[in-house]
Amino acid sequence: MSYIKLNKENLFYNLQTCADHAGGKEKIAIVLKDNAYGHGLLEIATLANQFGLTKAVVQTYQEAKIIEDLFEAILILADTQIDTYSHSFHIAINSLEDLSRVPINSNIHIKIDTGMHRNGISPDQLEVALLTAFEKKLKICGVFTHHKSADELSSEFFFQEAVFKGLKKDVKKICEKLNLSDILFHSSNSAALFREQNFSGDMARVGIASYGYLDAHEALNFPKLKPVLSLHAKKIATRVLKAGQRVGYGGTYEAPKDMIISTYSIGYGDGFRRLGGKPFTIANGKAILGRVSMDNIVVEGDDDEICIFDDARELAKLHGTITYEILTDQKSNIPRIIV
Repeated sequence: MSYIKLNKENLFYNLQTCADHAGGKEKIAIVLKDNAYGHGLLEIATLANQFGLTKAVVQTYQEAKIIEDLFEAILILADTQIDTYSHSFHIAINSLEDLSRVPINSNIHIKIDTGMHRNGISPDQLEVALLTAFEKKLKICGVFTHHKSADELSSEFFFQEAVFKGLKKDVKKICEKLNLSDILFHSSNSAALFREQNFSGDMARVGIASYGYLDAHEALNFPKLKPVLSLHAKKIATRVLKAGQRVGYGGTYEAPKDMIISTYSIGYGDGFRRLGGKPFTIANGKAILGRVSMDNIVVEGDDDEICIFDDARELAKLHGTITYEILTDQKSNIPRIIV
C-alpha cells in the first residue's frame, strides 16, 4: 500500500511565513482546490483551521460543502450552479452571465480581467456588473483579479497591479453611490504576495506557497519554504535477481550482479508517472530499476517501506513540468497521514 505523509510543522512554517509578509493570519486565504493541490482537502483544511486561518478558496461548491464548518468565508472560484445559500460561501463572478445564475442574497466576489484573458469581467463591463449585482440583491463582498506572470522576471506583474489599482478607485466611487462598504480587494496569489515588499492588499490567496513551493526566477529572492507532502510505499515482495536477469515490463533493467530487489506498492495508477527510461533516485538514495508499472516499482534492497519523494521539484524537472502537476497527480484514494 502507498500512503502520503503530511508534515504539519512544515505547513505551519509556510503559512506563518505568508502571514508575516501579508501582515497577519486574517489576510491569508488558503487555496484548497483540486484536493488541496493533491495533499487532501479535509486534512489540510483541518490543519489550516488549527493554525488559525478563517478564509479558504476552493474550485467547486462540493469542495466548499466538505469544509463548510472550518472557515468563516470560503471563496468558490468556478461553480455557479449552487442551489443552497450559505452565509460562509462567497461565489466568484467570472462573467456577466454568472450574475443570473447565483441565488438571491449570495455573497459574491467579482473577478476582473486585468490582462490574463482567461476568466473575469472586462474593465469596461465593471459598472454594469456592480449595478446588476446590486439590483439582483447580491452581496458584493469582494473584487479581485489574477496575475499571469507574478513568478516571472517581467513587467507584467506591475502592469496588472497598476490596472487593478485604477479599477479599485472606480469600484469605490460606484460603491459609495450605492452605499456599499467593506469590500475586499485582492489580487495576490502566492508569488504576487512576495512581489510586494510591503503588502497592500486586503487578502492574499495563498496556494502553492502553503505547500512549500515558490518556483520563480532567483532574482526575485522569494523565501525558502518547506515541502509538506511526501509519498511512501510499502513492500510487496523480495527476491534475488541473478546477474544477467532482467526485471519488469520490457526487461529494460539487467542486473550487473546477483542482487536483492523488492517490489513496492506504487505506480502510475496511483499518480506516480512512468519515467520514460530516465533514471530517478528515490528519497533514500536508491534508484528505481526498470519501468514503473501501474501498481509497482522495483528498488534494490529489502526495506519494509520506502519514501519515493519528499520534494516534488526533482520529479517536476525530470518530467519537464511544474511542481503543481506532480502534486495534483497524487490520487485522492491514497491515505493521508498527518505527522
